[in-house]
Amino acid sequence: MRQDYYQQSMIALQLAGMSKRTQQCYTRAVRMLVDFYSKSPDKITEHELQDYFLHRKNIDKWSAATLRICYSGIKFYFINVLKRDWHTLELIHAKREQRLPVVLSVNEAWTILNTVRTPQNKAYLTAVYTCGLRLHEGLHLQVADIDSQRMRIHVHRGKGAKDRYVPLPKHTLAVLRDYWRLHRNNTWIFPRLGRGGKEGPGAKKPMNYTSVQGALGRTLKQLKFKKKVSVHTLRHSYATHLLEAGVNIRRIQQYLGHRSLSSTMVYLHLTTQGHQRAYGIIDNLMKGDGHDDD
Repeated sequence: MRQDYYQQSMIALQLAGMSKRTQQCYTRAVRMLVDFYSKSPDKITEHELQDYFLHRKNIDKWSAATLRICYSGIKFYFINVLKRDWHTLELIHAKREQRLPVVLSVNEAWTILNTVRTPQNKAYLTAVYTCGLRLHEGLHLQVADIDSQRMRIHVHRGKGAKDRYVPLPKHTLAVLRDYWRLHRNNTWIFPRLGRGGKEGPGAKKPMNYTSVQGALGRTLKQLKFKKKVSVHTLRHSYATHLLEAGVNIRRIQQYLGHRSLSSTMVYLHLTTQGHQRAYGIIDNLMKGDGHDDD
């Protein structure tokens, strides 16, 4: 049963041009539905689907972000694979939570990076922060993506299959070169090392994301960090720090690979430097004597 619906889901998602990450998330959403009722998706009724969604929302208390993936994955499968024309599939909707992401100060970011012990994880997290990469973009960096002549990285496995170039700092290039010399894999910057680290030179796949997340978690625990930090926090911090340093927001949009400027605009709410300057200007304008300082 699992093999049948799984293959159907993957084929439909690939034909639709979905990324590998989306394929995994959507198919997992269908698998959880199947496990919940212990029967194949084509046997599930519209009423059962409604009960399932309500259970996840009201009983399991899933977050809006988790519900959104659940709805999207199941909706895609039932419409495109099972050809269901159900009102429920048009009705379901999870509101986006308007939460500002956590960001680190420049000092906090480098404190974390300099505390990471293993060369692999340290090099990876450094690349993510200093180049503003998404988690999977960093994992899938290839040797051919590094353009040391123009000092940039070619990201061609980005979200939405959208290519982009990001600036490559000299320090980051040195870190990546030092780490690559430890394994010398012809394809991957961060190859899967295997037990004992002996598989690196001939690895056909990049390292697993759980390795990096585990290393980051241990580092945060060691530093007794109070902020809720993930790998993606480094990307948010990169964007905020560029904005505070005066980099044009359109450039930041380009470096992050955002389709819409509105996605980048959120970092205006996170920077403190602009607010401090504005406060100074307002204080000067509103001092009550009718004269400026000139």
